Amino acid sequence: MRFKVSYLAFTLPLAFLFVFFYLPMVDIMRLGLWENGPTLKFLSAVLGNSYHRWVIGFTIGQALASTALTLLIGLPGAYIFARYDFPGKRAIRALLTVPFVMPSIMVTLGFLLLFGRDGFIAGIIGRDPGIVYTWKAILLAHAFYNFPIVVRMVSSLWERVNPHYEEMAKTLGARGFRLFWKVTLPLISPAIFASAMLTFIFCFLSFSIPLVLGGYRYVTIEVDIFSTVMTLLDFRTGSALAVIQITLSALFMYIYLRSLDAYSKREEQKVLQTPAKLGLRDLLSLKGLGIVLYSLLVLVFIVAPLLAVVYDSLLFNGHLSLENYRRVFSPEYNPMFGISTFGAVRNSILFGFTTVVVSTLIALPLAYLLNRWDFKGKRLLDVLVMLPLASSPVTVALGYIMVFQSTPLYYTFWIIAIAHSIIAYPFVFRSLSTGLGKIKRNLREAALALGANEWKAFVKVELPLAVGSFIVGAIFAFAMSIAELGATYMLAPPEYTTMSLAVYKFIGSRQFGSASALSVILMAVSVIGFLMIEKVGEDVW
Repeated sequence: MRFKVSYLAFTLPLAFLFVFFYLPMVDIMRLGLWENGPTLKFLSAVLGNSYHRWVIGFTIGQALASTALTLLIGLPGAYIFARYDFPGKRAIRALLTVPFVMPSIMVTLGFLLLFGRDGFIAGIIGRDPGIVYTWKAILLAHAFYNFPIVVRMVSSLWERVNPHYEEMAKTLGARGFRLFWKVTLPLISPAIFASAMLTFIFCFLSFSIPLVLGGYRYVTIEVDIFSTVMTLLDFRTGSALAVIQITLSALFMYIYLRSLDAYSKREEQKVLQTPAKLGLRDLLSLKGLGIVLYSLLVLVFIVAPLLAVVYDSLLFNGHLSLENYRRVFSPEYNPMFGISTFGAVRNSILFGFTTVVVSTLIALPLAYLLNRWDFKGKRLLDVLVMLPLASSPVTVALGYIMVFQSTPLYYTFWIIAIAHSIIAYPFVFRSLSTGLGKIKRNLREAALALGANEWKAFVKVELPLAVGSFIVGAIFAFAMSIAELGATYMLAPPEYTTMSLAVYKFIGSRQFGSASALSVILMAVSVIGFLMIEKVGEDVW
């Protein structure tokens, strides 16, 4: 009986992934690689086109540059958080959570308002800063989103570096940069590489940021697929581009997973360094001033785009007013949505919480299977269940259009919710898998020895210990659903317009005041949803 229940619990998530991920991906491969038999002519046509070649090169190039900038900003923060304890450290650490819960379309609007031709920076310096609609804007926005990943992952490992190694090196004469280069850097390199690879994947698959901030010139593969399918209705070329994107992202994902294994093993180090306490007097020293300046940089970098949106939402014809909010909620000013603003808010919340439930139901049994059972092909299954990480929202939506267009599921609430769940699922799975992996197996074995069956041991012993990772996964799922734009744009009929999609339509029609007002509401919903999920676990982040 145990095996029947267990196999059913594991088979249903795998069947779900097969129908709603692998089948659409196979159909994309078929369209891009098959015509009366296997063929490479569609791939050759894409690679033979100078524009598509430039897009592929730019996508990889901007991801590398974005990763480098992210490391440049994030590594000093990782050092500060790992080595020092100072007033306001907890508040700054909490502030680093902000990019995780802010929808990308809203942050994109913030960068437009800050760096645009008529933006706040232009008003201060008296000219266009020349950032928006260039590669510079894409790099800055990507760094905004991803530098907290570097800070958190690297600082988490840095504070676990055994202090005895550095003390021994000091007795042998190593000091300063030599000590860091020869001893500390090799010990924290798994975290640096893993965070860099995760940042690279996020930048490689980014959609909203290059779509809005890159203009018509700086196009990524993701935007190219979207334009080719939705504007030109060229599914063959779109599928060929998707095949190239999937192949590259699968390679990058494999490298990331290997680096994550090394990071996880190194993170098991239990000897924690004691951070040096810095009082108010210490903050006036040269080192203290560096920490203060970096903290101010983080504050401005994170808060400025959000404040720009809030301020613009309250500005109408040069005066402070709530008119933008009135217009957002007035059907007279948003006829293009096919739904009221209240309806868009409701849709976003429903999609968000549905995504949390569905992605968790898929991820939890598979995370348990791969952490607690040993069987042949386990490594292969681990790679297969993580493959959705190598796909993008636009590619998922393209597959759904091709597979489900003639089914009753198409153009319904559930097709969008399922797409959101597939997009969020890898992060929920990785979070739960990491949490379960840290639980000592002897606790489970003790419960089994005392008469509990496997199910009861999991529910009563292991699940309570993994609640932190469950909350992290839920936060990711909700935040990613609220922020999702590409798949929703391609799959949603007007009655299922979300707030992110509505903000994009406002930006497209140059109604920045209304876009800002709706973005503030989107910001509030994101924060409220985040707090509701995080309520039972304040130390998760």
